[in-house]
Amino acid sequence: MKTSEQWRREFELGKYDETLAFLYGSTAVLQQRRRYLALLARFEREFGPRGVALISAPGRSEIGGNHTDHQRGRVIAAAASLDMVAAVAKNDTGTVRIRSAGHRMITLRTEALSKRAAEQGRSIALVRGVLARMRKYGVQTGGFDAVIHSEVPRGAGLSSSAAFVILIGSAVNQLYAGGRFSPVELAKIGKYAENEYFGKPSGLLDQLACACGGFVALDFQDEEAPAVERIECDFSRLGLAVMIQNAGGSHAGLTDEYAAVTEEMRQVAACFSKEVLSEVSEQAFFSRLSALRRTVSDRALLRAIHFFEENGRVPEQAAALRAGDAERFCALVRASGRSSFMQLQNVCPMNPKERSLALALALSERILQGQGAVRVHGGGFAGTVQAFVPETLAQTYRREMERVFGAHSCYRLNIRPAGGFALPED
Repeated sequence: MKTSEQWRREFELGKYDETLAFLYGSTAVLQQRRRYLALLARFEREFGPRGVALISAPGRSEIGGNHTDHQRGRVIAAAASLDMVAAVAKNDTGTVRIRSAGHRMITLRTEALSKRAAEQGRSIALVRGVLARMRKYGVQTGGFDAVIHSEVPRGAGLSSSAAFVILIGSAVNQLYAGGRFSPVELAKIGKYAENEYFGKPSGLLDQLACACGGFVALDFQDEEAPAVERIECDFSRLGLAVMIQNAGGSHAGLTDEYAAVTEEMRQVAACFSKEVLSEVSEQAFFSRLSALRRTVSDRALLRAIHFFEENGRVPEQAAALRAGDAERFCALVRASGRSSFMQLQNVCPMNPKERSLALALALSERILQGQGAVRVHGGGFAGTVQAFVPETLAQTYRREMERVFGAHSCYRLNIRPAGGFALPED
């Protein structure tokens, strides 16, 4: 394994500039070169110079399919150039030690991988969960040291927790599993860690998008073997900038809101003796709509309508992207946004004074004046909106949104082609 000193010397000589351009774009090469050099220097200060692997895992953005994955539906997702990177090295102590910038060191013993209730919601639970799941698959994980730097902002809807589990999973896959796990398998391992150890009831969307990279059309009809189809698309060629606006609302106290979406959709499915809505015929649903009102709430029915319409939009959006039809794609995004607001109802939480997402959507539409498209991003209720902004308006959009929501609240996303990634040593 290449030593940290060798990595630093070769980065300084520009040997990895092509790889950095592949991951981050040509304009970011010098910035990322400095970032990796700083990461390696931090590793040496923390753990001493020795052989290391360099691992990267991206954040993700949901492009189409809002709250469809948990009903085994369809989604379009993309990996973001904003990522987490780690310098990792084996040790012979049976201890995992992870230092992330701005955080206390994570320390755990590799023989103690049982779930611990006190760790729920903490990063150490994700590490323990990944190691436990890999152990179940026969990987004899040993100790390792890691230094991590993240550019995936928390609370920006880019799924920092999924990026973290894919980073850890990719590191262990590289160090102890000989790279045997596929992106789909790493995603399932990460989902297990988030669900069972961290206590987050997520579907597979976030982890799969982070693990696969690029634009992907996902179909979760078969949970054990989700269909993954890569879409070749370059938004810059469509004349669009992908912007994520953090509206600043708090996610505190919203667990029940998120859970109710899944529960109410499943209540409707249960009326047809099915587990999820993807197993229910849309025609059968609408033919029984009157009778269903006597069994489930109107909100549950509205959310089911959203599912059927949104699930049908995803292949249309994929087709528009493949064809380079920006106008059609944006029209579908606008329809998705209306459905999420009016039918799914994940824009305004129960607190009547919390309307940050609605305000961000209203301001976005005022700036865009019918151009591009904007919608709620991800889970909703609080957090972020996603805007597809004509390049000619990109600077104006960011300036006007940050004037209201604060500096650095608006992110421009570049889509990167790779998911969990180990930098090649040769």
